[in-house]
Amino acid sequence: MQDIQKGTADTKYDQVSSANRHAGSDTQKLALAGLFTTLIVICSWIAIPAAVPFTLQTFAIFLTVGVLGGKYGTLSVLVYLLLGAVGVPVFSGFAGGLGYLMGATGGYIIGFIFTALAMWGIERLFGRSIKVLVLSMVAGLIICYAFGTAWFMTVYAKQAGEVGLLTALGLCVFPYIIPDIVKIILALFLTKRLRPFAAR
Repeated sequence: MQDIQKGTADTKYDQVSSANRHAGSDTQKLALAGLFTTLIVICSWIAIPAAVPFTLQTFAIFLTVGVLGGKYGTLSVLVYLLLGAVGVPVFSGFAGGLGYLMGATGGYIIGFIFTALAMWGIERLFGRSIKVLVLSMVAGLIICYAFGTAWFMTVYAKQAGEVGLLTALGLCVFPYIIPDIVKIILALFLTKRLRPFAAR
């Protein structure tokens, strides 16, 4: 009888211990999501001087989802967008607010959430190997380009008149392809090294 009671007590202890570990893991992941949201903000403020200046936003998005995984990475990106939408100056040039998001180039920022969701979906289907991560980053970038360009053409048409697809791509996509490829390579390099720390 005592053995049965002891076994029952041990089982309950194991269940409680497992629940505590799970709660601790979730708390850690949420804290990391907040940390990576801050990283996205900082990278949004950093402008790299070039013929066409660019920020490190997409690099931060790739790194965030790569390290944290789809669920918490997407949460981090969503928090970033919500902060900007309510007026916190988290976007490039210390901008913020719905007016900025609703502008001609706002679709590329909103597209970050679709990038994260695409990476999450590919992760769920094929796992989290580095090879899969390369595929998910490229797919996420293409989706962001497509959504942002469609948004740009729609808003620009309302504000200034029709704009052709090649013109829109020439303004908003083509100059950034090489920098974005470099960002993917850098994000992959750092993801491989940071994932073990995030998994602890």
